[in-house]
Amino acid sequence: MAKESFARRFMRATGRLRVVFGPAHSSSLDHEMTEANRILLRQRQAETLQWETKHRADGSSYVVPKNPGDKSLR
Repeated sequence: MAKESFARRFMRATGRLRVVFGPAHSSSLDHEMTEANRILLRQRQAETLQWETKHRADGSSYVVPKNPGDKSLR
């Protein structure tokens, strides 16, 4: 038998609490990715390529477009 994932163990352990405090529905956590989700994932990954993270001297960071003139994904 394969080792049970942490997420599945957590969901099983907190099942009774979720009935009262949260959604009681429990779906499979280790299912295969659908083709629609794969397409959406590729699209989101392409969108992240248009941004770059800049870091300030105080340690904070912010995101700016790599090419401000490119509006293809916005």
